[in-house]
Amino acid sequence: MQIHNKILLLVGIMGAGKTRTGKLLARRLGLSFIDSDHEVARTANHSIPEIFEKYGEAEFRRLEREVMLRLLDGAPCVLAAGGGGFVSDEIRDAAKEKAISVWLKADIETLVKRLSRGKGRPMLKNTDIGKRIEELLEKRAPAYAEADITIVTDGQTPQNIVRLIETELERHADSRSKGSNPAQA
Repeated sequence: MQIHNKILLLVGIMGAGKTRTGKLLARRLGLSFIDSDHEVARTANHSIPEIFEKYGEAEFRRLEREVMLRLLDGAPCVLAAGGGGFVSDEIRDAAKEKAISVWLKADIETLVKRLSRGKGRPMLKNTDIGKRIEELLEKRAPAYAEADITIVTDGQTPQNIVRLIETELERHADSRSKGSNPAQA
C-alpha cells in the first residue's frame, strides 16, 4: 500500500493503542515506527515521568512540540504521537501538510481497562483514571477530530485495527485523487 511519501501519524488519548498498533502497521507497510514519547525521553535523557516530575508539564509540552515538528519533517514512517501532541495547533498544522493523521478513538470504559494494567503515566498519577481520562478527552477530542481518518478501537484487536486503517488509507487515497473527503470508520 502506498501512502504517497507521507508520514502516517497515529493520534489519540493514552491507552488508545497508538504504540502497539503503530508497530504492527509499520511492519505491514514496510515503514519504520517511531514513538514520539520515546523520542522526547531520548532527547531529554530522562523518562517521561522524570521530565514531568523534574521540569513539569509545560517543559514536557515544549520538548514534545520540538520533537514532533522535527519528526514531521522526516522520512515517511508510522509515527505515534503522545496523547497531547496533536492538541498543539502548530503540530496539527504541520501534520495536515506532511502526514496522514489517524485518530484511534476509544470509549472511556475501554481506555480505563487498558490503562489500569500499566504504570508510568504521569498524567494519571494519584488520580481516578476514569475521571482523568474523561477530562482529557473533553479537552482533546475536538483536536483529535481534525484527523484525516478516525478508527474506533473498542473491542478490536491490534491486528483488526491495522486492517481497518489499511482500508481507510485506501479510501483516503481514492478520495484525495477524486477531490472528495474520505469516509470515517
